[in-house]
Amino acid sequence: MKIAFIGAGRMAEALIARLKGHSILASDISAQRLQSLGKKYKIGTTSDNAAALAFGDIVILAVKPQQMAEVLEGLKGLGSRGLPAGRHGKGQGSKIIISIAAGIPLGYLQKKLPGIAIIRAMPNNPCLIGEGITALAGGKRTTAKELKKAGLIFKNVGQVLEVPEKWMNAVTGLSGSGPAFIYQVIEGLIEGGRKAGLPKALAAELALQTLIGAAKTAKASGSTPAELTAMVASPGGTTIEGLAVMKKHRTAQAVALAVLAAAKKSGLLTKRWTL
Repeated sequence: MKIAFIGAGRMAEALIARLKGHSILASDISAQRLQSLGKKYKIGTTSDNAAALAFGDIVILAVKPQQMAEVLEGLKGLGSRGLPAGRHGKGQGSKIIISIAAGIPLGYLQKKLPGIAIIRAMPNNPCLIGEGITALAGGKRTTAKELKKAGLIFKNVGQVLEVPEKWMNAVTGLSGSGPAFIYQVIEGLIEGGRKAGLPKALAAELALQTLIGAAKTAKASGSTPAELTAMVASPGGTTIEGLAVMKKHRTAQAVALAVLAAAKKSGLLTKRWTL
């Protein structure tokens, strides 16, 4: 396939680095960024977003939400193959647009790019190392086959789920913003170890592997978080003492409220694009 990126930031690079066997063209406003990516990954580059749209069988809009209106305005009037009306070739098939901009609804994107199959994607920060998860939501013109093609792209950077668009704000709050909440937990573990007398580097190593191991155990065991907690917490032991502090400070509730706050903010951002 021919895959084009409009916007060549970190998430675009994470995908470019792992997409093998495809023709790739990246567009960006930074000539320095394009030079770096072109040299590193041997891909085509351009500063012309319309050229990128014309090139790609799949076009990934990897720009920040606040840049989207300007980018789409520059693509205005282009047809389903990214070409001005009257220049469509026969038998070329349909183009797929994938937006990874948080909060921008399919309805807005479809209005700006009529006649094109559009998919929303919400990848998360661990995708940068191939360990992420991406939620996909298809528009009214999107077929199961097109969603599958999109899924194959994002499987290069982690797991992929298909969800209805109405869940995308909640997904943004949980898996999109969630890594930052986990990083805060890691910071707390490290600081706790340091205060208990460990060198910071050792505390960091212990904290990271503890979190990785706990996450893998939770995924592999099929047990609930409550059941796994009970396995670690012996009556009258050290874990019980620490859990009492977490309960006092409502740690689990705080994390849940953080997810809810992020999801609500995503919903407010979405409303701005539907006015």
